[in-house]
Amino acid sequence: MKSNLIHTLVVGGAGYVGGHLVPQLLETGRRVTVLGRSASSRYALPIGASYESGDFGDDKLIARLLDTHQEVIHLAYATVPNTSFENPLADLLQNLPPAVQLFSEVARREIKLILVSSGGTVYGEAKELPIRETHSTKPISPYGVTKLTLENYAFLYAATHGLKFICVRPSNAYGVGQRPFTGQGFIATAMASAMRGIPIKVFGQQGAKRDYIYVADLAAGIVSALEHGRLLETYNVSSGIGMNNAELIDAFRPLIGDEAGEIFVENLPERNFDVRTNVLDSSKLQLHTSWRPVVGINEGLRRTYDWLRSGNA
Repeated sequence: MKSNLIHTLVVGGAGYVGGHLVPQLLETGRRVTVLGRSASSRYALPIGASYESGDFGDDKLIARLLDTHQEVIHLAYATVPNTSFENPLADLLQNLPPAVQLFSEVARREIKLILVSSGGTVYGEAKELPIRETHSTKPISPYGVTKLTLENYAFLYAATHGLKFICVRPSNAYGVGQRPFTGQGFIATAMASAMRGIPIKVFGQQGAKRDYIYVADLAAGIVSALEHGRLLETYNVSSGIGMNNAELIDAFRPLIGDEAGEIFVENLPERNFDVRTNVLDSSKLQLHTSWRPVVGINEGLRRTYDWLRSGNA
């Protein structure tokens, strides 16, 4: 077990992924501080975690927090893929400057950083499947361009300022705690739509193919990268199993059964910023850290459905 003297700062840890990551960090013996923009954390924090309200673009706030922490996990991001396409300049300006300032402050203190990027968008159209970390990076959405730019700045600061960081590229997270109708997370929105009798929006005839990772497995992958990953490496965190939207709907249809009646699908034109297929290879993370995803898609869908049905969303 880790010494409880290790203090980890989770920037953006008050959200969906952070709600699963913070408890797993605490289980390793760490003390955890969550930095979020809202006045209080969206999720109840376990004992051993504290909450700090503020903007991570606030230089003085970040400097004060970093002075008392030995590790930083950067989860914060101000936009989602859809809103980034609507206003690409805002996507860049809201996310890049504070992140670059964070890199500078972390490098100056010689502490470790985990940068959580986006495996679903930085690669662009797949040339080979599953996608390894060495695949070319040619994103076709502003969201992916900004995420990749953050990675490049981190490598720049590693080369010029000695930044000690590891980059994590997750596939599509889903599961308990993911609120529907937020613009991100097909599974939660599709399930909630079916349960309410609302047509499920699918872009294209079958929808894009993605690999979906249960959020607790993603959190475990981030912890494994933090504890056992190699500095300056990039790791995919994924299930490695691709499913399109139509296949997912068929997979959770038996869970809903007769409760919502017929499930309606509204097929919309494909969006030009959605890559057709994105399935990631996480074998490097598995080799370096022994991490493995443990929650299969059927079990993950059942947990998600039970949570949505409980009315917590």
